Amino acid sequence: MVIINPAANVNFPILETTERVFFKVWEMACKAGFLSGREAARIMLKHGRGSIFFTGATASLRGGSGYAAFASAKAGLRMVAQAMARELGPKNIHVAHLVIDAGVDTSFVRERIKAARGEDVLAAMPEDALMNPASIANTF
Repeated sequence: MVIINPAANVNFPILETTERVFFKVWEMACKAGFLSGREAARIMLKHGRGSIFFTGATASLRGGSGYAAFASAKAGLRMVAQAMARELGPKNIHVAHLVIDAGVDTSFVRERIKAARGEDVLAAMPEDALMNPASIANTF
């Protein structure tokens, strides 16, 4: 089993989104997922079975204001997963794209919250405000 969780959740107004930012976000969230999935499939095909799980976000389904780069990258990753599922499913490789509609409790996410809203907001957050990475892994 392989779990692929490419991030790149950045907010840039469309007029401030440079070509470089757009490409880098796509590269981190879509291309990296494609490369990881392709290489996992190569190994799994040799064993005749396997599961590849891509994590998405709400942006996989709709674009939000300031998230054109992120939404297009996550939607692209969803299409990669769907195409892989149709191609690899008959070969006993299960491919799924799962939308996680919440922040995942990592140091990176906590630092972003602190930077955007302050230490007080972070400290006042309920314990279950962010998703536990171990719980996500167990569900997968």
